[in-house]
Amino acid sequence: MFPRKPTRQIRVGNEKTGVVLIGGGLAGTEPAPVSVQTMTAGYTYEIDRCVAEINRLAAAGADIVRVAVPERKDTAALREILDQTSVPIVADVHFHFKRALEAVEAGVHKIRLNPGNIQDRDQVNAVIDACKDAQIPIRVGVNEGSIIERKDKEKRKQELGAYFEKNLIGGRHAHLLGLIIAKLEEYMDIFRERDFADVSISCKSMDAAFTIAAYQEVSKRFDEPLHLGVTHAGPRETGAIRSIAALSGLLTQGIGDTVRISYASDPVYEVEDGLELMYSLGLRERTGIDLIACPTCGRIQVDLFTLVQNVRTKLASDITIPMKVAVMGCVVNGPGEAEGADVAVFAGDKKGIIYVQGERVANVPEAEILDRLLAECTEFQRRVLAGEATLGEKVVEIVPPDPIGELGSGFEKIAKGDVEKSTSLTINKS
Repeated sequence: MFPRKPTRQIRVGNEKTGVVLIGGGLAGTEPAPVSVQTMTAGYTYEIDRCVAEINRLAAAGADIVRVAVPERKDTAALREILDQTSVPIVADVHFHFKRALEAVEAGVHKIRLNPGNIQDRDQVNAVIDACKDAQIPIRVGVNEGSIIERKDKEKRKQELGAYFEKNLIGGRHAHLLGLIIAKLEEYMDIFRERDFADVSISCKSMDAAFTIAAYQEVSKRFDEPLHLGVTHAGPRETGAIRSIAALSGLLTQGIGDTVRISYASDPVYEVEDGLELMYSLGLRERTGIDLIACPTCGRIQVDLFTLVQNVRTKLASDITIPMKVAVMGCVVNGPGEAEGADVAVFAGDKKGIIYVQGERVANVPEAEILDRLLAECTEFQRRVLAGEATLGEKVVEIVPPDPIGELGSGFEKIAKGDVEKSTSLTINKS
């Protein structure tokens, strides 16, 4: 749907974990699907907890999981962790080059590195050479929070002074973008000198608009695959908006090969929302239900919001095919949505009519809607898996219910003078 910007392609993982391809389109490669990443929230050296968290994230759909290795005890735990997990693992390295060497020796599948945080060029070269020998890639991160000088106080003062300068419109962002590009060019020269090409790039910021501008500029200048994200995005409630504002804009421009949505929350949500973003943009084939529902309005005549959450929760693990399920609370949007859904319900006055691929199959009181809808979804999945039905295949025109009959208000007939007042809702037993 959205043509991808051609990039070099890198490989993450092995036969045990499966190989995740990132990027593509150059050197005879095909663009790989945009992958979804996340990072563990616990301590890596707590092996059992770390393994449990990684496996939980993989079960949620994470393609790649990153772990922090700030200390020797973290890298010492990696070998045992890798033996108990089946998703590619990235070691997050910042200030200690030995942590990267130890992670490579343990068999990690990728290194995340900021060369600017390691002052000794020989140490950076040692990490690059180790990854080259092990045939694993490196992500170069030049996030907003890590490129401003930290140790040299005078240099930091100058950089921050330029960063906050407001003499020109956009002066702050212009300076920061220039700094990112300069740092990236400096870092990439290091890799080219070592003849190392298995590199991906990230340039995250907490500012969604700046993130878009930064990745646009980086995409013009570099052929390496790009890892997208908004750093310091905040809690899920606000971080989702901030992240999607930046990432969807870039992905629809064909920019981005792998993403992480970052929250100050359970990383499972990062995976779920990252996948939903891919599904919504048509960049990944959906697995499980595609649930749509009415927004808030005064026409709803059942406890729709509880019903929607119950449907979502109960079908999350039971339905594995990309089935479209519509849960509608009134007759205004219900018929149209039911017509396009594999399984649908639309309701009124504490009652509901259920359709399967446009054919009416049940007419039940509100208390029975959930159980009957779940049963119809499960049965429809069985039929699809058995080859007896096809997703989205059958299109049946659904005629909205009689305004003064099932689920209707009667206002149209009243307006025409056909009846004096609305009649009570009646539900035929099916």
